[in-house]
Amino acid sequence: MAANTTDEVFKWIKKEEKRQSEGLELIPSENYVSENVLRAMGSVLTNKYSEGYPARRYYGGNENIDEVEKLAIERAKKMFHADHANVQPHSGANANEAVYFSWCEPGDTILAMSLPAGGHLTHGSPVTRSAKIYNFVGYGVTEDGDIDYEDLEQLAHEYRPKLILVGYSAFMKIPDFDRVKKIADEVAKESGQEILLMADMAHVAGLIVGGVHPNPLEHGFNVITTTTHKTLRGPRGGLILSMGTVGNPLKKTEKKLENIPTLIDRAVFPGTQGGPLEHVIAAKAVAFEEDLQPEFRDYAAQIVKNAKTLADELMKLGFKLQGNGTENHLILVNVKDSYGFDGKVYEVALDKIGLTLNANALPTDKGGAFRPSGVRLGTPAMTTRGLGEDDMKQVAKWMKQVADICVKAKDEKGLDEHTAELDALRSEVRELALAHPIPGIE
Repeated sequence: MAANTTDEVFKWIKKEEKRQSEGLELIPSENYVSENVLRAMGSVLTNKYSEGYPARRYYGGNENIDEVEKLAIERAKKMFHADHANVQPHSGANANEAVYFSWCEPGDTILAMSLPAGGHLTHGSPVTRSAKIYNFVGYGVTEDGDIDYEDLEQLAHEYRPKLILVGYSAFMKIPDFDRVKKIADEVAKESGQEILLMADMAHVAGLIVGGVHPNPLEHGFNVITTTTHKTLRGPRGGLILSMGTVGNPLKKTEKKLENIPTLIDRAVFPGTQGGPLEHVIAAKAVAFEEDLQPEFRDYAAQIVKNAKTLADELMKLGFKLQGNGTENHLILVNVKDSYGFDGKVYEVALDKIGLTLNANALPTDKGGAFRPSGVRLGTPAMTTRGLGEDDMKQVAKWMKQVADICVKAKDEKGLDEHTAELDALRSEVRELALAHPIPGIE
């Protein structure tokens, strides 16, 4: 059957290809997949229903699907040195909800980083479904941007949570997993109940696999949840890694930490999802094999080098950063304190020159979700395209030039008076971007 490329949808896909190719992606949660990942995701596996698990399906005709999913599982286990992997979650949010559902009862307390401190929506934001089911208690961060471990410890003893979560979407430090494990053990001894230790590593999973970030499972944690895009460079989806005994997910299982792999399988299907997206699981398997190659370790190391260089250069140019730098791939800039305008103005202005990032609230913001003081940026996508430390210095220079324009413009409308300056910078960004083609885009 000939491809129908006259549909208007394909016009917009081509425009998006052009946008990506001619700009630089600074959003730390975005990346580029390989051509093979794209091929797997666009395969005939999208035609198949596969409810259940390998060798335990509710539909016939899954003999090939089973082999693909088993490859994804084994590769994921190898990547994270885990006892078990569930590759079926449709997203990181689904993965998180499945873990909560596997271990907690309605009303149970979950201790997690608060959203203003850098946590994710699914870590207890009141607008989410899980926050209406479970009692989330949020811990904060210190002035230097690290987890406030004293706050975490005090809250753990006070509330005796069923689950303690270390995870974030805007945090630039390396957590002290051993310290959190010690706190959990002390509280568990006091309360006489087991506490599940969960790490949402969606942002840094690729750094863990690449050996430049500690693996929570090797520090006493029971579960890792992650997305499969971001630093893992796979398709958009979720993944759950766990430690314990793997049993039959079709049989009811006692709620003990040793049984968490089976409890999670039951929580994903039939607990919170129906048919898995096997074309996406195939793409995950392809990406996981890429992540297991030696060159991926070089890539992960370069992400961190680029992030540190970019952070250092921004500070030299007068930007104030949360935590005075970064230990991973992510940078939080306080543009309000740096130059007097808010993060949304800066996001819009940078987009005009082809640098894409997102406005982001800082721990000091009070209700500033739509007009936050900061912006969030990172280096995974630029590193995939082969940019190095010298390029990061150039990106920082462009960011400073745009900041100076924003000072003069004052707001988004005022940017129209500086179109010529912004267009000139866009030409410079386009030249660098086109010199580093995106994988999978002609």
